[in-house]
Amino acid sequence: MFVWPLKKEFILASASPRRLELLKSIGVTPSCIIPAKIDETPHHKEKPRLYAGRMAKEKALAVHQQHSDKFVLAADTVVGVGQRILQKPISQEEAIGHLKLLSGRRHTVYSGICLITPGGKEYTRVVQTKVVFHRLDSQTISLLVASQEWKDAAGSYKIQGVAGAFVRELIGSYSNVVGLPLRETLALLRSQL
Repeated sequence: MFVWPLKKEFILASASPRRLELLKSIGVTPSCIIPAKIDETPHHKEKPRLYAGRMAKEKALAVHQQHSDKFVLAADTVVGVGQRILQKPISQEEAIGHLKLLSGRRHTVYSGICLITPGGKEYTRVVQTKVVFHRLDSQTISLLVASQEWKDAAGSYKIQGVAGAFVRELIGSYSNVVGLPLRETLALLRSQL
């Protein structure tokens, strides 16, 4: 198991409990957590892959500006249906719309990860995973919405929860869909030791 060296200060620029759990599962425990406060509005016609990478970098930069002597890791996960970005829903109605859109079709989950070193070097990666749900009838969508897992979830679902029972196909990293691609994150951290 990989363990982050104790002599190096490491900040996770994320409020996501899932990211923290995933990092701990590979032996990486940040010395502190400082969620980045940035504008997360997509640019006009911005593609999901570019958006995920930009958000990760902007989050890392926002925290690094205040803590330039530390390593800063940030991530952002988005769901893309074609060129459309499905952000975290702000209402139950929006969650229902997302789930209807995802029903029976392929979508892509993108996670941008960005590490900034104390010297200011930036390393950004974007990882993608293809996911296909079975057809979701109105009863299934009602079940998913009633679970409340749509809250604070890109695309209105959490694969590690109830929605996982309705995934027909997954090509790529499961942990990416949860919120942090572990293999790529570990490689990025190891490259800077």
